Amino acid sequence: MASGGDTSVNLEDVPSLNLMTELLRRMKCASKPDKRLILIGPPGSGKGTQSPIIKDEYCLCHLATGDMLRAAVATKTPLGVKAKEAMEKGELVSDDLVVGIIDDAIKKPSCQKGFILDGFPRTVVQAEKLDDMLAKQGTKIDKVLNFSIDDAILEERITGRWIHPSSGRTYHSKFAPPKVPGVDDVTGEPLIQRKDDTAAVLKSRLEAFHRQTEPVVDYYSKKGAVTNLHADKPTEEVTKEVKMVLS
Repeated sequence: MASGGDTSVNLEDVPSLNLMTELLRRMKCASKPDKRLILIGPPGSGKGTQSPIIKDEYCLCHLATGDMLRAAVATKTPLGVKAKEAMEKGELVSDDLVVGIIDDAIKKPSCQKGFILDGFPRTVVQAEKLDDMLAKQGTKIDKVLNFSIDDAILEERITGRWIHPSSGRTYHSKFAPPKVPGVDDVTGEPLIQRKDDTAAVLKSRLEAFHRQTEPVVDYYSKKGAVTNLHADKPTEEVTKEVKMVLS
């Protein structure tokens, strides 16, 4: 395969000012080592914040399995057609289908330097199928970044969020409180909490997360691929930690 990052863009179509940027990006990407990463972390752990930073820094493609399934269904790829049939019957899309869709995706030029998998694998069986598929291509998962954070800290982060619906202004009862509790600073209108941000919803989401993903973390730990990140630290510090782990 040719070196360099995403070569799917035809350079003739790129305006000359952007051309320099694109060429510099390709030069930067050419020197980056290939990386195949899995990101694991509960809701609110900062995974979504770090993912685009890692993607840009290492010229990887970001594979969110939900989005990829929808795209495969929309573009009617052979696997997408099968996935749609399953969904229409109210069945879960099989692990083999999802792994097949990932297999298709990582052959694209934008995934040439590797990928970030987010939201998959969720079970050990999925992890084994993913590893088998990668082994056939002579590659493997290089690192599993586990965004580890205490449930109590997550609860404080998430259940403290309050929103002013009409403006989208957000507050946090501890970290960014409104001047008057429960009231928007600008309009004086009441603040609301999203359904997902309540303690009861969070508790069930976290229980499901631990039950599902801890065996996956154990599976990759045995292969020596897991790094536990201190996801309770500020964003910049987590970014530094990620860069140290991946350098």
